[in-house]
Amino acid sequence: MINFSKIKVCFLIIFVFANTFFIDTSYALDSREDFFRTALDLSSSGNFNLALDKWNSYLEIYPDDAAALSNRGNVKLVIGDIKGSIDDQDKAIAINPNEVDPYINRGIAEEALSLWSLAKKDYMFVLSIDSENFSALYNFGNVEGSLSNWDKARDLFSKAAQYNPGFAMARSSIALAEYQLGNLNESEKELKNLIRKYPTFADARAALTALNWARGMSGQAESNWISVTELDPRYSDEEWLINVRRWPPKPAKDLMKFIALK
Repeated sequence: MINFSKIKVCFLIIFVFANTFFIDTSYALDSREDFFRTALDLSSSGNFNLALDKWNSYLEIYPDDAAALSNRGNVKLVIGDIKGSIDDQDKAIAINPNEVDPYINRGIAEEALSLWSLAKKDYMFVLSIDSENFSALYNFGNVEGSLSNWDKARDLFSKAAQYNPGFAMARSSIALAEYQLGNLNESEKELKNLIRKYPTFADARAALTALNWARGMSGQAESNWISVTELDPRYSDEEWLINVRRWPPKPAKDLMKFIALK
């Protein structure tokens, strides 16, 4: 059995690549670990269709490998098979109920179906075992935000950033939650600190664009927005901003108003 701690994969669903697949018969001679690593490398590099085929082949030989099932579930989530993803995570949990990764992965899939209470239950289970698990804390914060509990979301994002100081997206989410709660000075301070440390971080620059515009600082808003459009054009897509990136409604609305006036 391959240790979960060595193969943890976090997917941010950005692009899905279509690929053709040629099966090299030499894989029959590879060790189990090499076979697993090949599938994992394909997953990590974004070759999701190839990865799915490789995980399928691997699991035909090793059907009780919980780590492989969980990783295949991640790939299924990326390519849009959400129910299939949950099914794989369920199987992984049944095999190894004390491993936290499948619970986190299942929670992410449940969020994709807006199954907030189920996702929350999974993240709470992880935190009952590992209270400093920043992935569970961050995802739990997204669930609370989706339920409009932005004060709770902010506190969870803060804990995630505390336990992983380099987690820039968690810090940006703190600032966005503060924005939603009306704490604009705190939001601005956090965003400026983030941009100072990560000048090409599009999320923080987009949030500061919205905040500057809301405060009537159109010149500063325009300056930040120019950088955003060069870094990541998805921030002009309201559906993506709310449903995928999971921005709070107020900053998202302000950003869309700014864009509409351009």
